[in-house]
Amino acid sequence: MGRGGRGNPRAPDRRLAISEPPLLIWGAGAIGGTLGAYLARAGHGILFVDTDPAHVARINQNGLTITGPIASFTAPAKAVTPDVLKGIFDCIVLAVKTPATEAAARALAPHLSPEGYVVSAQNGLNEDLIAKIVGPDRTMGCFVNFGADYLGPGEILYGGRGAVVVGEIDGRMTARVKALETLFQDFEPEAMASPNIFGYLWSKMAYGAMLFAEALTEASIADCLDHPGYRELFIALAREVLAVAQARGVTPEAFNGFDPAAFLPGGDEQAARASLDTMVAFNRRSAKTHSGIWRDIAVRKRKTEVDAMPGTVAALAREHGLTAPLCARLTALVHEVEDGHRPQSWQSLDALKTAMLP
Repeated sequence: MGRGGRGNPRAPDRRLAISEPPLLIWGAGAIGGTLGAYLARAGHGILFVDTDPAHVARINQNGLTITGPIASFTAPAKAVTPDVLKGIFDCIVLAVKTPATEAAARALAPHLSPEGYVVSAQNGLNEDLIAKIVGPDRTMGCFVNFGADYLGPGEILYGGRGAVVVGEIDGRMTARVKALETLFQDFEPEAMASPNIFGYLWSKMAYGAMLFAEALTEASIADCLDHPGYRELFIALAREVLAVAQARGVTPEAFNGFDPAAFLPGGDEQAARASLDTMVAFNRRSAKTHSGIWRDIAVRKRKTEVDAMPGTVAALAREHGLTAPLCARLTALVHEVEDGHRPQSWQSLDALKTAMLP
């Protein structure tokens, strides 16, 4: 299957359109907004659903604006709040924060066609919850690692390209997942379908644990991962997460410099440090310098997804007779920072180091 160049999306092929009426994107923030704006610019019909009336109003009035070093443009689009949404859709991209998953999935379920499906373009492991609400045959996984930030109503920063992977939750390579792969290539030319979507999602859980640790400080992602005083901590965090993935029979996948083999229990220390070096280089190329987690705390002053990511890892570890002291401690520390009881500082990261096993 041919792939377009990096800078310009391919001319849209209407035969590949996922749905008519338009593709529904539930959540027009950093992930959903960036994806939807690019697809709208490529000629695909997009309807956004978002709970922020100001964001919805601005999109309807002026379109959705993407800024940053990759491209700057405004894509005309329509948006509604959930309470006024009408219609039935064949494909719904769910791109809300993880704590909002259940409420959003229940709200969108009446708008999903019997043959349709929900694509979970989110952080964390939300597919099982979505499947319980809409059915496993109407649930698809999606891994994203591009850098984007919601700047305000109608405006999103697209700061850095990254991996985009879609996959059926049962591992089948179906016609619909191949069609979705092709559609998403109008956003990210290297987007791909995989029979192992949970391998990507668990690798991001490991990388995500590093980003939650970064958010304990004021430093950028690259500066944190590059700091010689904390490399052992970041490696230990990833190994703790992937030990749980391994116990669950998941084979983690590589992406954007993250080498899962190096971070598996018993992995080579030199290979792990080399992987960190590659991730540092990847993040230094992005205009998005800090994680969305850091931004939730420092800029948007709201709760993070920590319970759904490191917190979930700690809970799942117990199910398999494992311990995850770093994930448990990290979850508690992030809550302390969220609540204003602890500053974002290197000292807060030092507090996480005390949970490292000897």
